[in-house]
Amino acid sequence: MRPADRHDLIRVQGARENNLKNVSVEIPKRRLTVFTGVSGSGKSSLVFATIAAESQRLINETYSAFVQGFMPSLARPDVDLLEGLTTAIIVDQERMGANSRSTVGTATDANAMLRIVFSRLGVPSAGPAFHYSFNQPAGACPRCEGVGTVNDIDLDQLFDRNKSLAEGAITIPGYTADGWQVRIYGASGFLDPNKPIRDYTEQEMHDFLYKEQVKIKFESMNLTYEGLVLRVQKSFLQKDKDSLQPHIRAFVERAATFTPCPECGGTRLNQAALASRIDGINIADACAMQISDLAEWVRRLDEPSVAPLLANLRQTLDSFVEIGLGYLSLDRPSGSLSGGEAQRTKMVRHLGSSLTDVSYVFDEPTVGLHPHDIQRMNGLLLRLRDKGNTVLVVEHKPEVIAIADHIVDLGPRAGTHGGTVCFEGSVDGLRASGTLTGQHLGYRAALKPDTRKPAGKLEIRNATRHNLNDVSVDVPLGVLCVVTGVAGSGKSSLIHGSIPKGAGVVSIDQTPIRGSRRSNPATYTGLLDPIRAAFAKANGVKPALFSANSAGACPNCNGNGVIYTDLAMMAGVATVCEECEGKRFQASVLEYKLAGKDISEVLAMPVTEALEFFGTGAAKTPAAKKILSRMEDVGLGYLSLGQPLTTLSGGERQRLKLAIQMANDGGIYVLDEPTSGLHLADVEKLLELLDRLVDAGKSVIVIEHHLAVMAHADWIIDLGPGAGHDGGRVVFEGAPADLVAARSTLTGEHLADYVG
Repeated sequence: MRPADRHDLIRVQGARENNLKNVSVEIPKRRLTVFTGVSGSGKSSLVFATIAAESQRLINETYSAFVQGFMPSLARPDVDLLEGLTTAIIVDQERMGANSRSTVGTATDANAMLRIVFSRLGVPSAGPAFHYSFNQPAGACPRCEGVGTVNDIDLDQLFDRNKSLAEGAITIPGYTADGWQVRIYGASGFLDPNKPIRDYTEQEMHDFLYKEQVKIKFESMNLTYEGLVLRVQKSFLQKDKDSLQPHIRAFVERAATFTPCPECGGTRLNQAALASRIDGINIADACAMQISDLAEWVRRLDEPSVAPLLANLRQTLDSFVEIGLGYLSLDRPSGSLSGGEAQRTKMVRHLGSSLTDVSYVFDEPTVGLHPHDIQRMNGLLLRLRDKGNTVLVVEHKPEVIAIADHIVDLGPRAGTHGGTVCFEGSVDGLRASGTLTGQHLGYRAALKPDTRKPAGKLEIRNATRHNLNDVSVDVPLGVLCVVTGVAGSGKSSLIHGSIPKGAGVVSIDQTPIRGSRRSNPATYTGLLDPIRAAFAKANGVKPALFSANSAGACPNCNGNGVIYTDLAMMAGVATVCEECEGKRFQASVLEYKLAGKDISEVLAMPVTEALEFFGTGAAKTPAAKKILSRMEDVGLGYLSLGQPLTTLSGGERQRLKLAIQMANDGGIYVLDEPTSGLHLADVEKLLELLDRLVDAGKSVIVIEHHLAVMAHADWIIDLGPGAGHDGGRVVFEGAPADLVAARSTLTGEHLADYVG
């Protein structure tokens, strides 16, 4: 290689993050490179944990020490050499923060531009741009403070009227009779701590519940006293519900009812902002429009004084439509977006960017996309490349692999059996390579010669949720039924909104699994219980020793494996515990063995290895084997038993839930895009699993875009024809073969091309 050519490459030598085995690769700059391989093969470890992480760390180091103090401390990835890095912009599937003040409009530049347009063209003008913002006091509705909802509190959920404060009348989580939060009420001088609340005078009741903040002396300290209702509103109700701990969230759901604010009608804005209009439309109306309609409305505005701004706004709104999100509205809460929708919303920010020669890093950008939308996504990836950027994409879909300039295929398998580069080169080279990805690139699931006959039906009548257009449809039971249609056509609204939860219905979606950083697949599935019992029996000690959340925990890090240092206003820092070296257990516990392995070694095993370990020999544990078998069945053989749940993707979370639910006696299984994050080879396994469920007498309803799953279905319900108000109708119901023969819908055209 000529020395000058080195500037056109990102060179990685000796990467060892997670399961990578001394990986060395050369990635061409200003090209589209796709990283593929089975789930757990090391793709994310190479792309995100090595290349993107080091790029971010080096950028952070260019800031002053003062600014760096406010940033998380990033460790250097475990790699010998990284050369030719450019600024990395990561566009991942992390759901957007469910902050009640964050919407699709505020998360992009669309709202900011729209506010300027209204401040210039609105009649009468409400003032400068920030007077149109519900996140600023000047624009927010004074009644709901810009949240759009008001809450009523059920006082009986806060206290027991028959008890006194000293007897523990307050029933709010964390408020104990001997705790300072309760004692301050008794010591305030406003209330008698020994008097039952039912006997309070009108004044005492007011002081107890609604008294404004006042300073009082409490045990030689100056503290602030305020009424219990005001304190609950500040401590619990003004915080985002999803950020609360489960028991606090349950309390909030019991104690408070949220209704649209009567003053602003849920628009969040004050009357001055709502009175300001352009052609009869105010900013709340504009934000409530479907984005594709809003784009048309903005196109009709013709005002030379704001022409460049209108052009920018049009470009942003057109990007939403182009990326398949034209069915959203700008006032849609960002926390309600799916992982795929969140990732595409983040993309909108970058499509109009003037930056060039940066590295864009995408994590499965096709998640949640219909084949029709994948073609448009491909166009956007190529557009970013053609502006002179390096585009790195972690992806399984053959449609995306096909447009790559360069491919890096990792494997050969997952976990400890992966972490090596199996192939580097072109798409044609990959097809001929014989790797697992190469073999499956041309894989096509065939239409079944005979589809199963329904054993009954689930009637949905006159469904109107979200964009559904008075839909009535019969969902067949006892078969594999696939519900499909472009993103935003109404699939989830139809199924999740119409099929009642409860007896016999197991609904498994991609919502994050509730759990702390201490939770892992072993604790979540109940697998840890038989494992602890096996260790206890083999060593004649109590099972609690083999839990890092109980008696066996390392005292230095409390069983976390890392020490979390809270730096107050700065981001916290995690360092590996020196005492247990990240193993989470006391040294004495690690002396106890089961078939030659200690508990930390067992928790480090991937599911496949653990299945072998607990399936035979001295460690044979039928209860553990049963749970592990179900985890392998759903394609999670590569997950390690002790991996924190917080690191799992949406598809992995869903398959983990499925592994647990398979043990329950559900009659109807509802799955929401179970192929998310699955390699082509694993999709075959998933289809076998779905067949086993149906053959065991279950009804399986799958919301899915993957063509292999559609081809394998017994019955298809296709929604559309488009998204948002252009969708919401059943455009086809019947056997996949009939859909292919008719080619009457977008799905039908793509499925016909797929099955050839």
